[in-house]
Amino acid sequence: MTITGLRTVLHRAELPRPWGPDVSANHVIACELTLADGGVGTGFSWTPKIGATAAQSLLDGEIVELVTGLPAHPELVWDHLWSSLREAGGGGLTTIALAAVDIALWDLRALRAGLGLADLLGRRRDSVPVYGSGVNRHYSLPELVQQARRWTGYPAVKIKVGRPDDIERVAAVRAAIGPDVLLMIDANQRWNLPQARRAIALLEPFGLHWVEEPLPADDIDGLARLRALVDVPIAVGESNYTIYEFRDLLAAGACDIVQPNVVRVGGITPLLRIAELARTYSIPTYPHLLPELSGQLALALPLPCMVEDVEDASFAALGLMAASPVELGPGGLKVRDHLGHGIRFQPMGGRR
Repeated sequence: MTITGLRTVLHRAELPRPWGPDVSANHVIACELTLADGGVGTGFSWTPKIGATAAQSLLDGEIVELVTGLPAHPELVWDHLWSSLREAGGGGLTTIALAAVDIALWDLRALRAGLGLADLLGRRRDSVPVYGSGVNRHYSLPELVQQARRWTGYPAVKIKVGRPDDIERVAAVRAAIGPDVLLMIDANQRWNLPQARRAIALLEPFGLHWVEEPLPADDIDGLARLRALVDVPIAVGESNYTIYEFRDLLAAGACDIVQPNVVRVGGITPLLRIAELARTYSIPTYPHLLPELSGQLALALPLPCMVEDVEDASFAALGLMAASPVELGPGGLKVRDHLGHGIRFQPMGGRR
């Protein structure tokens, strides 16, 4: 049960609905981890814009040497890798690359146990609500409204904000989805504190379920001050990389919801640790993006949550896999019958 090898393939998957003029594709580094007894686990790293070749280089260079000979124990390997890689940065490229190994090790653990990932972790629920989400700041108003109408049947919808015409756009989406659907907005760190206060005051009448990343992700003091000044819940975490950043956000009272991205934080091991930490503050964890994996984790997280479905951006929608391990749609997310995490990419050495 020791690790003997690691190999990667970088996939560039064109987005059917580009996330902006500069984001036309997602990048996925598929990873196969092999054991001395022939066992193989699948992991992956992911980035929508930059850093994929650097993360792959880290995996193919330093990380393969660091993991070879280690026991196939995800928590032990994660701690060893993070300690070894910190010289290159405590988070960011290091944790993005590390995630591929950690996810592969959890896949192996579930495969050896004869279980799906959610059942290995301890499934707490059979389904999780799904919210429709779009990277749509560049959409025209008619395009945005059309997208909102495509989400008919979803219990919740999230749109991007941070434009001069936010009021008109949020009003139009609220009219399109009706009064009973939850509406969230995501500023992607575009405001400072005064701007966020003014924007939230103007948009709050449209019934906001939360406002996401209203300030820079590392402005913990600003987020805590903003949360104390507004009544709309604050969601953060997709741009935070270590459990220490989440600890500081929680201790400062800077958020109502945490949204770790399973790749950016370094895999399943740290995401579970973040969720348990957040539970001690009665703060729920809503995993960010990557629903084929995040949805399985959501079934086992300690507090109820929702899963994000960015339109036409799942691995299945991007053509990276033949079959998804989850069912995803307006009726919620459920896992299909599979062992491990069930994420099986196109054959290694195929699509690039």
